[in-house]
Amino acid sequence: MKQFAILMKKEWRENLRNFKLFWIPAVFILLGIMEPVTNYFLPQILDSVGNLPEGTVLEFPTPEPEQILVAVMGQYQLLGLLILALAYMGTIAGERRSGTATLLYVRPLSFPAYFMSKWMMASIIALLSVWLGFLSGYYYTYLLFGGVDLTGFAQFAATYSLWILLVISIILLASAWMPNAGLAAAFSLGMIVISQLVDSLLGTYWPISPLKLPAYAAAWLGSGPVTGDFWWSAGVTVLLIAALIGLGIFLSAKKAATTKV
Repeated sequence: MKQFAILMKKEWRENLRNFKLFWIPAVFILLGIMEPVTNYFLPQILDSVGNLPEGTVLEFPTPEPEQILVAVMGQYQLLGLLILALAYMGTIAGERRSGTATLLYVRPLSFPAYFMSKWMMASIIALLSVWLGFLSGYYYTYLLFGGVDLTGFAQFAATYSLWILLVISIILLASAWMPNAGLAAAFSLGMIVISQLVDSLLGTYWPISPLKLPAYAAAWLGSGPVTGDFWWSAGVTVLLIAALIGLGIFLSAKKAATTKV
């Protein structure tokens, strides 16, 4: 436990030094604000840059507030996951490749504490970024389009947070497994994108899946998901996260010998 606390302090200082604690939340907040603002001013934007014939009147249906928040989540599914992968692809692989991990490996090191400290700090920053982004989007959606039920919003954000924890687990597992940060990012993003593509094509055959969490999150803003399917999916996700963490710890220890000296 003492070693975990020391490693957490190391991760905290490192994320302060490389500004991840600031720029990742800032990007998510910006994405959260841009969606409602862009939708609100879209007619004026198209009118000013669209080079349309004089007298053309653009009419767009006003989106529902819930649709705006789902669109914010869509931005996170594209740009947000890419940002997280790029930010944490070198968390373990980068240390091994640069040789900085040697300073840790020459001492008696608890690999569970080592991996968990990195997973915990990455998860804290990712969840902080997602919640700040959603709250920013909620605020501007409320100002420009109307309010959203707070209970539904909290369920929406909490469900998507579980998905983010799964994504962080995949990224750190890839970083522990792959020889460099680039391959870690390619593997984690490829795995997430391909699995989501398969789910979009064949997902009607399995209502219980971690891949359903973004859809179930969006459903909380409406009538809600099927309760049984949602809780089973959440339970499977928790077990999968635990398995990925266990495998990440194992691979961190196994790949320690490949550290550049």
